[in-house]
Amino acid sequence: MGTFSETIVDLKRAGLRPTRQRVALARLLFTGGHRHVSAEELFQEAKAGGIQVSLATIYNTLHQFTDAGLLREVPVDSGQSYFDTNISDHHHFFVPATGTVMDISDGALELGELPTPPDGFEIDRVDVVVRLKVLNG
Repeated sequence: MGTFSETIVDLKRAGLRPTRQRVALARLLFTGGHRHVSAEELFQEAKAGGIQVSLATIYNTLHQFTDAGLLREVPVDSGQSYFDTNISDHHHFFVPATGTVMDISDGALELGELPTPPDGFEIDRVDVVVRLKVLNG
C-alpha cells in the first residue's frame, strides 16, 4: 500500500470498506517495508500520529486485516500476538525479554513429516516460533 488512493483500492480489493480509521491504520502498517507489530504498539503509533482511535478499534482492525489476508497473526504467548505485514509462509524468532519478533531466514528451518490431521480436518499452515533469551555477558 502506497499512496492514499492505492490504500483505498487495496482495502476494497480485500473486501474491506475503506473507512477513515482503516485507511489511516493501513498507511501506518504498510508504509516502510515488512514489520511485526503488536496492537499496543500500533495504538501508540496512531496516537503519536494524531489518529483518533481506541485500542479496541486497533484490535478489531488488525483482526479484520488478518481475516482479509493483509496481515498474518503471530501468536507468541497465551493472549499475546504480533501482526506481520509479510504474509508469505515463514517462521519467527521471539525474544520475550524485549518483545522482539524477527523472521527466520528462508531455508534455515527444516520441518519433518507432519502428522495426519483428524478426520474432517486439513492442515492450513504450520507456524514455528523459536523463543530466544539474551545471553548475559
